[in-house]
Amino acid sequence: MRPDLKGSDAPGPQGGGTGVSTPGVAPPEAEPPEVRSPEVWSIVVAAGSGRRFGGAKQFAELMGRPLLAWAVDSVAQLSNGVVVVVPAERLADLPPLPDVDRVVAGGATRSESVRAGLAALPASAEVILVHDGARPLADMQLVRRVIDAVSRPDGAAGALPGVAVTDTLRSIDGAPVDRAGLVAVQTPQGFQANLLRSVHASSPEATDDASLIEAAGHRVVVVDGDPTNLKVTDPSDLWVAKAQLAERRRTDPDERSGDHTGEDGVMADEERTPVPDLRVGNGFDIHRFSDDPDRHCVLGGVRIPDTPGLVAHSDGDPVAHAVAEALLGAVGLGDLGSHFPDTDPSHANADSMVLLAEVVGKLADAGWSAVNVDCSVIAERPKLAPHRDEMVARLSEVVGAPVSVKGRRAEGVGALGSGEAIVALASALVARR
Repeated sequence: MRPDLKGSDAPGPQGGGTGVSTPGVAPPEAEPPEVRSPEVWSIVVAAGSGRRFGGAKQFAELMGRPLLAWAVDSVAQLSNGVVVVVPAERLADLPPLPDVDRVVAGGATRSESVRAGLAALPASAEVILVHDGARPLADMQLVRRVIDAVSRPDGAAGALPGVAVTDTLRSIDGAPVDRAGLVAVQTPQGFQANLLRSVHASSPEATDDASLIEAAGHRVVVVDGDPTNLKVTDPSDLWVAKAQLAERRRTDPDERSGDHTGEDGVMADEERTPVPDLRVGNGFDIHRFSDDPDRHCVLGGVRIPDTPGLVAHSDGDPVAHAVAEALLGAVGLGDLGSHFPDTDPSHANADSMVLLAEVVGKLADAGWSAVNVDCSVIAERPKLAPHRDEMVARLSEVVGAPVSVKGRRAEGVGALGSGEAIVALASALVARR
């Protein structure tokens, strides 16, 4: 049950407040003024289609409950009310969502969905939290920091949690980016209600509401986020979320519930985080450049202009071949040549992305699916940067999981360094379906 977040009406100490002065007795000290908590309402935005996840991730099961229910839990304890925004087609088919006051249909964009949530809030709301329905791990301390930053007398118009960026960053053209002044933004984000309503009045579009508040000239502050407050994007993120929730329940008595633990505080078997069945595979392929002017260079399913083709029985795509080898190796299904031998004329000049799709199908038949693939391409030519995004998109679509592609040079060493060939290396993580 959510606590009463409004000011307490409890009487003062007995014997005080009579208004009668007794000679020789000091009058009771005046009680400090009551500090009133603002009326806080939360909007949990869960109207996305989950294309990268492969479905509506907000309804994916996480320890016996929808992911969305965990996200609601994150803000409900410090809110006077919660509005959830879901796809219109799911309004009539929602799982149980305790602590939700209203459910409304979302729009075609995130900003439209937030406005649908705003329309369902009472006029009395003073602070509005906007939370992502795919973030199940925001804790009360983080939520309280956001609320405090906008509700105190000198509070900002908006507040967002952020964590320091630890990865090395580069721009799309390869230039290094100073990460010292950067943070990764999380939710919930908090806002003074009148200002958030005002900036949404003209139906603007933005990736988050803090950007709208700032664009209108209001101050937004960053409070300490939490590295464990992950956003579930890929199926593998559910394993991380399960492990985090299980650890919280094990170490924090406030996170335990009688429905999930025994009298000794030990988690019930059905609530234990299962150990995922994961496998790792490595792939390698090398092709030298061809003198045949009719051959085209294909890398990661993308035809590269103004670059000689590669010698091969198929179209000679070393990136697709390395990814396929990594997937096959992860589950012990042999190598690419055993499935598509170069002695078979039906594979002459074959589209390697078609072969990769067949490999993905073979994994599925064996009960496995890719979690992610990381690929490195070692070549003096061509430059990968202009084509990398298209390669990543095509490979990820065929594999059905995120695929990253990185370019490397051989620094003039050997046949690779002299530009005679291209090598591709890949590592794949797969999980039992």
